[in-house]
Amino acid sequence: MLAEGADIIDVGGESTRPGSAPPDIETELERVVPVVEALSPRCRVAVDTRRAEVARAAVAAGASIINDVGASLWPVAAELGVGWIVMHMQGEPGSMQRNPTYDDVVGEVCTFLVARATTARAAGVEDIWIDPGFGFGKTLDHNLQLLANIDRLVATGWPVAVGTSRKAMLGQLIARSDGADQQTPPEDRLVGSVATATYAMMQGVALIRVHDVKAAKQAATVVAGER
Repeated sequence: MLAEGADIIDVGGESTRPGSAPPDIETELERVVPVVEALSPRCRVAVDTRRAEVARAAVAAGASIINDVGASLWPVAAELGVGWIVMHMQGEPGSMQRNPTYDDVVGEVCTFLVARATTARAAGVEDIWIDPGFGFGKTLDHNLQLLANIDRLVATGWPVAVGTSRKAMLGQLIARSDGADQQTPPEDRLVGSVATATYAMMQGVALIRVHDVKAAKQAATVVAGER
């Protein structure tokens, strides 16, 4: 990933895909800490966790960003003097996709993220990104509304992070374009991943979370050249 141009490596020991259950904390620590220790001398590392204990251990091992899908760890980020990515999620990973509902998904997500980011800044966190949480308690229509209005998040003035890479929303959309009955599998979602990342970057998104680094880096370079 570094050879292909990644700026940050995101390390997580818990699957937060829909329907998943969290591991016990010892398992999560065993998965995360050795990887952070190995990577941190070479690059900037983010720890993807919902647990304060894991965040503390990862920062002690060299991580400098807490990627917080639970949106609750800003006190830890403030105390340790590290960056914080706050993500919006309706519900918990185990149940978040059962029946997500909003009156105004874009407005509600914006309001939530700005409130958390403002609280974190007041607590002393300097580096903050806001992430709308594509696929986290959202239907395909909710995701598309957020993507189409990502400029509203950018307009808040907070740096925006986006992760659409290989998400189920892309599997649904690509299958629809192919006239297929089944979702396109994750390994065949590259075009959708790069397309949505490129669109987000063109709207001013500051950070994209990807699996296919080389393709995304090429897209980022093209977007930067267009500005």
